Amino acid sequence: MFSTAHLPFPLHLSFCLLHTGCLFEKRLCSREYEWFVFVCVTDKLFGQCRSSRHDQVQYQVSVPVLQRLQEVLKELMIQGFSWQDEITQHIIAKELSHIPHTRTQKVQNAHPLGLYDGVKLLEMLAERIHLSTSSFINISVVGSALTFRIRQNSLNLSAEDVANKAAEKNFLEGETGLKIIQTGVGERSEWRGLPQATRVGEGSRGVVLTMVAMACVGTVLLVALAIACLRHHTRQLASGKLGLGPEAGAETHFDYQELCRQHMAAKSSFTRPEPGGRRGTDTSRVSSVSSQFSDGPQHSPSSHSSTPSWSEEPAQSNMDISTGHMILAYMEDHLKNKDRLRKEWEALCSYQAEPSSVSIAQSESNIEKNRYPDFVPYDHLRVKIKAEVNPSKEDYINASTIIDHDPRLPAYIATQGPLPHTIADFWQMVWENGCTVIVMMTALVEDGEKQCERYWPDEGSSLYNIYEVNLVSEHIWCKDFLVRSFYLKNVQTQETRTLTQFHLLSWPAQGIPSSTRPLLDFRRKVNKCYRGRSCPIIVHCSDGTGRTGTYILIDMVLNRMAKGVKEIDIAATLEHIRDQRPSMVRTKDQFEFALTAVAEEVNAILKALPQ
Repeated sequence: MFSTAHLPFPLHLSFCLLHTGCLFEKRLCSREYEWFVFVCVTDKLFGQCRSSRHDQVQYQVSVPVLQRLQEVLKELMIQGFSWQDEITQHIIAKELSHIPHTRTQKVQNAHPLGLYDGVKLLEMLAERIHLSTSSFINISVVGSALTFRIRQNSLNLSAEDVANKAAEKNFLEGETGLKIIQTGVGERSEWRGLPQATRVGEGSRGVVLTMVAMACVGTVLLVALAIACLRHHTRQLASGKLGLGPEAGAETHFDYQELCRQHMAAKSSFTRPEPGGRRGTDTSRVSSVSSQFSDGPQHSPSSHSSTPSWSEEPAQSNMDISTGHMILAYMEDHLKNKDRLRKEWEALCSYQAEPSSVSIAQSESNIEKNRYPDFVPYDHLRVKIKAEVNPSKEDYINASTIIDHDPRLPAYIATQGPLPHTIADFWQMVWENGCTVIVMMTALVEDGEKQCERYWPDEGSSLYNIYEVNLVSEHIWCKDFLVRSFYLKNVQTQETRTLTQFHLLSWPAQGIPSSTRPLLDFRRKVNKCYRGRSCPIIVHCSDGTGRTGTYILIDMVLNRMAKGVKEIDIAATLEHIRDQRPSMVRTKDQFEFALTAVAEEVNAILKALPQ
């Protein structure tokens, strides 16, 4: 081991151009020197900042080498040094000089296609075929594959037409420096017929280094996992400025998220469809969510046990015992007296909200943005998005604000499942309302019918208008629901945010769940994540009324009880919700299910109270 108190060189070293560690510290390669532009190039270890004029180095990694480097990094971390410190760079460079390596001359830019290059490629293609760039939606770059969908356009060009134009690739390759390997039309899961492009240098144009790239990615993944183990081992140390994980502070958390995305993309590179063309559940890509959702020891994330993989008591409540028993008796009476329940439901069905105009949602310019023409927002309570940054220059989205008691702070945004051409609108709404939690109450497809478009990337990142969405992690908590963590970036302002999606899988489009327990467990998990925030929770199913309305009704009633409200009228609460969005809670079975869920949660709260 070494000590910086006895280093045989001065502390103020000259700046080293070939910085090491850029896979963990992106800012290392952010500077330009004279006519050189430095990019992060993998070296099978930490990554190095190199220009096109530098030779590419590949280190021969072994277990003793990794162990030695772990010791060095640990000591640097203890002494408070970061990747950007010159001492760190000098010591790492000295250690690397002892490791066997190979040197390849001027192999330029042999790395997967970047999102920026992908967007530039589409812009050039759009200009070539005289098509607006807003016609390209669901843009995604995974590895060297660029995928997108084509919305209806003035030229009536289909995806196949665009693919055929892209197949005339000489002009694209000449203008962008990309080598287009293949173009075509198909589903992403098929992994064939996809438009693909790889950046290559002048000296290596036409040469596809697929096997080399896969080997590099595999080694980087191995090293990333080794560094993660090191971080776990040293997480209790006072100084953590090296930037290998979120413990290093807010400044380095961005770099950790970048590493997460590289980690996810690397794993997806080795994923292959199952025989028969169906991928099923990709458990190799499932990883743990942030520790804010951790409730102690976890079962395997791929577990499909019918019992949830965690145990949690009802949230602390201000409800006293007498109020709880009174509410419970009221609920049970409603559930036992079917005639009373029927009459109450009939009265709810005859209720008319005022005002109730939906003319904006049903206008000619907006009608195609509605999944179902009968389930749309009221004009006066619809969510408005900024038209000036929207591709269609419209402010409409099928979504409604739902308030509980404070009109200045909406508690929920109730919305439909996004359509292929409204995904960018959805993420714009998420961004502009500062939302951090999404509650999804539907599967993507049920009984062969599309319920909701996948509005997040299956792996890696996707760009929706000006919003880059990165899938950081995906965790299957139990057979009933899973949790996804996203990193959202506004590419215009470079601002970034994190948000969490809770996806309930056990509520069918037709009917209700067989038990309230999974939904109540699901709700507790959502509220544990949301606690202390003031932004609205986005809730959606397919139409944004049935399952969405039932969840909001249950959550609103239970939240009021938790605050100590002594008089609860569920029918009046539903009327309050329907004043803000039509058709919320669509069937009597859903209303009865809400009553049952409230009664069971109140019973659980009473059992947890001191007697």
